[in-house]
Amino acid sequence: MKSFAAVAQAFRMTDEAWKRHANPWSVYTRFAAIPGMIVAIWSRTWIGWWSLVPVAAVVVWLWLNPHVFRPVDEPRDWAAKGIYGEKLWLLQRAQVPHEYGAFLRWLIPVGLAGFALLAWGLVALMVWPTVFGATLVVLAQLWRIDRLGLLYEHRQRCAQETP
Repeated sequence: MKSFAAVAQAFRMTDEAWKRHANPWSVYTRFAAIPGMIVAIWSRTWIGWWSLVPVAAVVVWLWLNPHVFRPVDEPRDWAAKGIYGEKLWLLQRAQVPHEYGAFLRWLIPVGLAGFALLAWGLVALMVWPTVFGATLVVLAQLWRIDRLGLLYEHRQRCAQETP
């Protein structure tokens, strides 16, 4: 349980960082980085070692991303609720109802399979595993955000019901 809190601390996820991370623009532009990274890696066939420049640009963007958007103090958007739910999941795992945890753990192999296909496609320069793998990664992540958003809403309802 504490290992997840340690991971969050290792990435310096303060409350302010979580609020910025939850901004819908931040969430959606992180998703937009996926095809950017795919093209950057694939570009090695066109520009050789210079492909490291666009790869580095995507990495820098992913690092900068949560710092450039305004914080979300009260999540109202689907993506913001999902990130607030992720914070609950990582930092208060013991208080998460079992059914949420079980489903979120089920999504891990789906995302990993997608990542493996994506990596294989990029190494072998094959379109179908690259596209199918990226699709699995994105769908698993979207589904994960959706479930984490429901977790956040559940916790909010429970907090309102207790006096």
